[in-house]
Amino acid sequence: MHPTTKATTATKPSHKLTLAITDPLLPANVFTNRIAIPTQNNPIPTPTRAFSTPSQIPHSLFTLHFSLFTLHSPPVPASLTAPTPALSPSRPLRSAALLFLLWTAIGLSFASQFYLSSTLSGRPITWTEAVSYALADWYVWAVLSLVPLTLSRRFPIEKLRWSNNVLVHLIASLSVALAYAFLRALVAQAQNFALGEPIPFHEAAQPLLFKTYHFNLIVYWVILAIAHAANYYRKYHERERTALDLERRLSDARLQALQMQLNPHFLFNAMHSISALMHRDVDAADSMLARLSELLRLTLKSDGSQTIPLSQELQILQAYLDIERIRFGDRLTIDLEIDPATTQIQVPSLILQPVVENALRHGIAPHARPGQLTITSSATADTLTLTVTDNGGGLPETIKEGIGISNTRTRLEELYANHQTFTLQNTTPTGTRAQITLPTQP
Repeated sequence: MHPTTKATTATKPSHKLTLAITDPLLPANVFTNRIAIPTQNNPIPTPTRAFSTPSQIPHSLFTLHFSLFTLHSPPVPASLTAPTPALSPSRPLRSAALLFLLWTAIGLSFASQFYLSSTLSGRPITWTEAVSYALADWYVWAVLSLVPLTLSRRFPIEKLRWSNNVLVHLIASLSVALAYAFLRALVAQAQNFALGEPIPFHEAAQPLLFKTYHFNLIVYWVILAIAHAANYYRKYHERERTALDLERRLSDARLQALQMQLNPHFLFNAMHSISALMHRDVDAADSMLARLSELLRLTLKSDGSQTIPLSQELQILQAYLDIERIRFGDRLTIDLEIDPATTQIQVPSLILQPVVENALRHGIAPHARPGQLTITSSATADTLTLTVTDNGGGLPETIKEGIGISNTRTRLEELYANHQTFTLQNTTPTGTRAQITLPTQP
């Protein structure tokens, strides 16, 4: 476990990370206890002033509305746009090699039977002769098997038009059995010629045609049955993969919808706060709009990704807290205790903002006393823990979860199933603690 880095006021002990950020966008009387995210590789960008005078606010509002429109345009999932990868050129060669090995194994099996039966019958032959005859038989079938293998896909025997397809295979089996006799006779002629005992074609073909024709018909239908079984098995797995892919894409769509619900939920609340502040302090409302623009920029930067590094999530949260500090003024103190080892762990995007908003809106805002908000992160070998604690009035007896908390809970369940927890509980003496635990590896 790495040491925890705590962002707090400049009066804290020197061994802790101490940051006092001044902001020219904020009025002098607005909250000075600043915070920062302690990440080495992802420093927090300082927001730039979007407008300098109150007269420019309508133009800024137009820019904000344009950003809001852009924010609500969901990105097209990569799974819908990515081209289908081409089949590997080595795949047909691999299939041909496997087919060759299969027919070789069958040929050697029959060679053993041929060798033993010849020996037992008193007419022994050599093992080389047995292998040459048997392999010649089945290598011819290795070539002819391409016919039933191809036709099994083109004319499958299924409920739809099964009678026509059976007729196709019946004609094909008769033709293939006849072709076997013709090809095997040619091979027999070549074998006998190599032995110095040439024979006429009809002498080689006649015994093959009358003694093995029906056997070869059976071989065709056996190959066809095996091909159908393999095709059904392949289609079953394709349907299974398709179902899993559709389920994943449906889950992505649900997560995208939940994420898009959070954006207007927060923006409407922020716009309401800006509208209320406009009547009291135009400069503060101007600064809040600038912060909101920065928040929108960071949100759009995530590009619709469901998970982002915790450091990026904390940058988004920082922009949101900048807005809330303007709203609450100097009665709000925020402490971040972020373990540096956790900053690169992937977390759901916008997972902290609704939890923090809930703590501020329902915990701290209803009370006039100073508010304290503490956000921490810690990790073990396989678990990340995020905690948001406030010193507000605590949870009511009857809890009715709003859109932010409800969507957060649903998103966690969609992304991590039972490998996550999200709890809300009262603290002593007052306040609420929200705790999220996630797997460090998705």
